[in-house]
Amino acid sequence: MEAKKNPLESGCSFAGLKPIMVDLPYPPVQVSARNPAYANLLGVDYCGSVSEMSAITQYINNENRISCENCPMARTLLGIAMAEMMHLQKLGELIVLLGGNVDFTARYPNGKQKMWTPECLNLPENAKRMLLADMEAERDAIRQYEMHISMMKDECVNAVLGRIIMDEEYHIMILRTLLKGM
Repeated sequence: MEAKKNPLESGCSFAGLKPIMVDLPYPPVQVSARNPAYANLLGVDYCGSVSEMSAITQYINNENRISCENCPMARTLLGIAMAEMMHLQKLGELIVLLGGNVDFTARYPNGKQKMWTPECLNLPENAKRMLLADMEAERDAIRQYEMHISMMKDECVNAVLGRIIMDEEYHIMILRTLLKGM
């Protein structure tokens, strides 16, 4: 009779985990008027190469790969991913209110369209490089949101984007703290 082998398992528990975000409310998800051009800009934030879709996927991939060796870091990355999911949801609502489609296709102002793909991700092999890649992605997202705010004249939409930026800045601070602790 073959001896029973001990199964391998992760000892990392994600029970009770909450989104990691600034403790301030979001403005109402509303728009001043339908504007398909603005919907397209937000579609780039939703699922372009620099987007909430990319951030969520990159954070979850990184969390999966380190959860067995560094549970506290994995829990933090998943908490950030949860906040990014909330950003994605708010952007999706704004896109629909503006008269756009949520179909994972980024529509750029130059007319180019590109469907989201994992090719957008930066997936380094070690935890330090993961954190650095995540910080760079957060900085890129902030720059893109700021550019889109300057292009849109809808105070309702811009208020939501401004609040999302606050979370992205907070995420950079959290990632820096993780990096210093390595």
